[in-house]
Amino acid sequence: MSDNYEEPRLPTEIQSYYEIFDEAQRLDQPDSQIEKLRTLELLQRYLPPPPGVILDIGGGTGVYAFWLADKGYQVHLVDGVPRHIEQAEEIARKRSGPPLTSLRVGDARYLEHSDNSADGILLLGPLYHLTARSDRILALREAYRILRSGGVMLASGINRFASTIVALQEDLINDAEFSAIYEQDLRYGQHRNPTDNPDFFTTAFFHHPQEMIDEIKEGGFRFEALLAIEGPARILKDFTDQWPRVEIQEKLLRITRLVESESTLWGVSPHIMIIGRKG
Repeated sequence: MSDNYEEPRLPTEIQSYYEIFDEAQRLDQPDSQIEKLRTLELLQRYLPPPPGVILDIGGGTGVYAFWLADKGYQVHLVDGVPRHIEQAEEIARKRSGPPLTSLRVGDARYLEHSDNSADGILLLGPLYHLTARSDRILALREAYRILRSGGVMLASGINRFASTIVALQEDLINDAEFSAIYEQDLRYGQHRNPTDNPDFFTTAFFHHPQEMIDEIKEGGFRFEALLAIEGPARILKDFTDQWPRVEIQEKLLRITRLVESESTLWGVSPHIMIIGRKG
């Protein structure tokens, strides 16, 4: 456990957003299924084979944590939103698969885990909900501290250009409120939603891809790869309507794999994943 451990303190508006928005169901919706499938692909590709100890930090309601437990890993789920942990506990009571090793509310910057105690760490949320660079570096250094030598960290970020692309896809370029949001995103990466529309998301930091590389290096990691998660698939016309067709899914996933490491296309992927190694 870090000597600087503190109680979680996500901003109130983020906590409030997740009280309204059902994160437990998000990745099963047609417009998010490709994010889930691609994330699972990358976890299988980069995590060491089971058994091993995995920390899923900022893991929400445990979508990936439970999947990893089913694969034979010892999984610790940590999230800064109490409602998410309550939902994960309810899921755990109802499922028949292997249990998680632990579930707790916690802060990615101050973790209750020993040095050199994990084989893999997931940061699939903290790097965009920690809006100050100094806080993201703290979270990365905590992950580095807890990983064993040779261990791997997989972290996701929201792309700097994500809301601009949404504005084009969803015919929001003439919406004055959303225009102000995406223009601020483009200038500073600081996403804020002063409206009462939850579709405009909540307080977050949207990374330029190079910023993610620089930050994990400052956190101590050896940079291994940066990959598009969804890639350009979401720009397909009528994506949500077409995605349920199996043949379309296969083609979109193939396209995404082909261009996942093409840096000139990272900007069209809503989410990007970075892989760092300790030692």
